Amino acid sequence: MTNINQKTSTIFSSSLKVQRVNYWVIVPAAGVGSRMKADRPKQYLPLLNKTVIEQTLDRLLSYPLFDRLLVGLSPEDQYWDTLPVSHHKQISRYDGGNERVDTVLNGLYAIADKAQPQDWVLVHDVARPCVTTDDIARMINALDDSSVGGILGVPVADTVKRVVDGGIVDTVDRSSLWRAYTPQMFRYQTLLSALEEGLQNGVTITDEASAIEAHGLVPQMIQGSAENIKITQPGDLEMAEIYLSRT
Repeated sequence: MTNINQKTSTIFSSSLKVQRVNYWVIVPAAGVGSRMKADRPKQYLPLLNKTVIEQTLDRLLSYPLFDRLLVGLSPEDQYWDTLPVSHHKQISRYDGGNERVDTVLNGLYAIADKAQPQDWVLVHDVARPCVTTDDIARMINALDDSSVGGILGVPVADTVKRVVDGGIVDTVDRSSLWRAYTPQMFRYQTLLSALEEGLQNGVTITDEASAIEAHGLVPQMIQGSAENIKITQPGDLEMAEIYLSRT
């Protein structure tokens, strides 16, 4: 496997001219996290002497290849400007939308005059503060030659049941089932086209990979750590504290 410190981020055009490929990171953070039943959006809840969003951004900022992190926030956000990380020279804030897909699209539009079609865009959930640089490096190395991209995930370990009206009607074969995590990493133009087309066609876009799939392309799945949890319920904060305190 290529060492991340030795990795050359280049692609070759037909004229054999070397062009640097940029890595952009979009962090959609315009949601309110209602399931946490807290007095503020979940990204601003405390987590080991910082907030969730600070822990997440710290992890992403520690990866050496990333050119810029874009954080998509609600225009009514009252908390971001109070955080030291809001002044980080590598981070740009932009206005998010009503849904995750709108926020991601706004982030792509925000770099439209800078990003090249073959640049990589990594979209990462703000509520996944336990992502590791090892997982990011594994994904980038695995997708180095891909024209599309892929996502981090883990195989489903539990037995899966199909339930109708409270009754179990089937046990689902889990051998090909995976849990989708983030980052999800795709070429800039590919992701932009897939999201725009998906919205125009009324596709239900639950994550970036679902838009890519509806676009007729096949994202790759790269196995990551099961500790890369998404904070959605109050108990998830306790688990995140345990994982973060070990690294």
